[in-house]
Amino acid sequence: MTDAVVVQPRKPASRGSRRGRKPTSCTQCHLRKQKCDRNQPCNRCLQRGVAHLCGDSTTNGVSKASETPHVVAITQPWSPRPRRIIQTPISPRLGSLFANRGSRAFYGSSYFGHQVAARILSEEGHDLPSGISRGRDTLQSFRDESSSFAQVWDLLGLLPRQKSTVDRLVNIFLAEVNWSLDAVHEATFRSSYDEFWGRRFGFDDLANVDLRWLGLLFIILAFGVLLDTPPRLTLDVQREREEASLRFYWAARRAIVIAPSFYGESTDIVRAGLLVTRYLLHTRRVSESWLTIGFASRMGQAQGMHVDGERWRMSRKGTEQRRRLWSHIYAIDRMISLALGRPYAINDEFCLTHEAENVWLDDLEDEEAARVVPQPLNLPTPSVLSFLLYRLAKVIGKIQEKCFGLERASYEAVLQLDADLVMWSEQLPPYFSLENPDTGGDEALPFLPWHRLYLHTSFHFARIILHRPFLLRESITDRFRSSHEACMSSALADLKIRLRTMNSTTADNLRWAFGAHNLFNSAMILGIIAVKNPHSSQAGAILEDLEAYCENLHQDPWLNEFGMAELKVIELCIAKARDSRCTSMSVYTSGSPAEPLNTRTNTVDGSARIRPPDLESPAMSSDMSSIYWPTVWEDNQFSFPGAADFSTWEQMISDIAKDSYIGQ
Repeated sequence: MTDAVVVQPRKPASRGSRRGRKPTSCTQCHLRKQKCDRNQPCNRCLQRGVAHLCGDSTTNGVSKASETPHVVAITQPWSPRPRRIIQTPISPRLGSLFANRGSRAFYGSSYFGHQVAARILSEEGHDLPSGISRGRDTLQSFRDESSSFAQVWDLLGLLPRQKSTVDRLVNIFLAEVNWSLDAVHEATFRSSYDEFWGRRFGFDDLANVDLRWLGLLFIILAFGVLLDTPPRLTLDVQREREEASLRFYWAARRAIVIAPSFYGESTDIVRAGLLVTRYLLHTRRVSESWLTIGFASRMGQAQGMHVDGERWRMSRKGTEQRRRLWSHIYAIDRMISLALGRPYAINDEFCLTHEAENVWLDDLEDEEAARVVPQPLNLPTPSVLSFLLYRLAKVIGKIQEKCFGLERASYEAVLQLDADLVMWSEQLPPYFSLENPDTGGDEALPFLPWHRLYLHTSFHFARIILHRPFLLRESITDRFRSSHEACMSSALADLKIRLRTMNSTTADNLRWAFGAHNLFNSAMILGIIAVKNPHSSQAGAILEDLEAYCENLHQDPWLNEFGMAELKVIELCIAKARDSRCTSMSVYTSGSPAEPLNTRTNTVDGSARIRPPDLESPAMSSDMSSIYWPTVWEDNQFSFPGAADFSTWEQMISDIAKDSYIGQ
């Protein structure tokens, strides 16, 4: 059997009435002003791999691929059968969906399980354009704003001019922060980093720039700028660092939004989305972080992280890395959603995941990692944080579903969920215990104190949010005493952590900000307690601690406008509580009753609570100042207003102070 490729000679153009110069080259050679051998396809188009685009320029410009197929003749001289014609694919570069999208590990496009994804993986994908990974001949110049390279070119222009600057920022992030967050796999990141800087500069190498990894680099640089500060920070240097960090942050946001248009999903874009969320939590932009953690969870689901790696038959090392990453996404998604009172993105009904094991395999080869036996819980590894947070996030999800859904939950359900939180805390190992933890291994394992802080603040956050609707409720049978004590104890414990960890080094402050502190503010809870009960035995001590906390915030050079708003609310609570204490003392000293702060006529409702007449009027004003805040506070669907909404906080605190004064 012999195979022969039949090359059809180009037919001479028919003579007609057309005058002037006639093109003798194919369309592709004519556009490039190259000499054409006039075969079909010509030799130059074969060399460039665009034989399907080779056509006669006299037939309406560029011929379609369907009009110029490759004709391959397979001759069999000893067989009487006629030769058969085989149509080759249109483009040898475009044949596989998953390869062309550039994904390192694509595990199916179906969200609803691995069965459908496995079937998709076994089938051949349709021809798709490969985005910016196509050849030079099919794209315009990368300097052209209308080309696909324009976005990459603009993003690369945001990098520092000197590689040494990028090296310093990356190194300081990996040395100071990465080990406490499990943010990136250092060996894999450095390999991609060396490959990025080792490329040839020019048109061809822009096509090899992975925007998914570039977004991860930018958000690391955003953290690195904050860490790379001199010991004595001036106002000008601080402003310069903040502006540079924000530029890198927005570059990361831009890269991870654009990347899915050019590539498939990857672990890099998931890690970048998670770090962007942590950056927003660090800057107290909680509402915006709800959007970014939703993006990160969707990218993780597109990667198949909602299905355990064992079902994908992945290596054990890769499976453990994905489990830890998914656990952090799952926990942050649950906590941000609970803090804002919004739905979470991850539905357990469509997840087949397992907890991470107490092993650390990142520094091992795949063969060696497969033989490692999980360690007991008394021998901690960085993986312990991920599965303990995952268990806590399960309880947080139940809290949001049962207590902050569309239906009002009973107080017995609240107590049952509180018992689940307490059970979680009792199962913590001794080095993570809420009361008197074992700190003997902190020096040998530097990640232990920070992981302890993350777990403790997450627990206190969940417990305060659970009991917050019952904080201001009163009962003659002292029914809500458990909620009062739970809110008080968790808020005091969290404030103690804040006072102990503030005014440390820049790296320590950044690590501290990655906890659940910025999802809520325990100082605000204590301020409300002091305003509600200004004459309690603990009110004086609470006010002293709050004043110390405010003084520390005033000394923080990195305090932004969101932190200043929280500080203003806390100072308002302190002032209201002090005024109430002083007013009562003057009344007791003079012996004459004072006029009530609320001069309006009040009535008593069915629950024996005093309520203003505004609530009885059918034409109740829609303005926030007309809302009776103690009643609204008791609604499970009520969430804290933003700290920047100072007028709302001022009205709420004033109403609580009036209510407490009338009830004396």
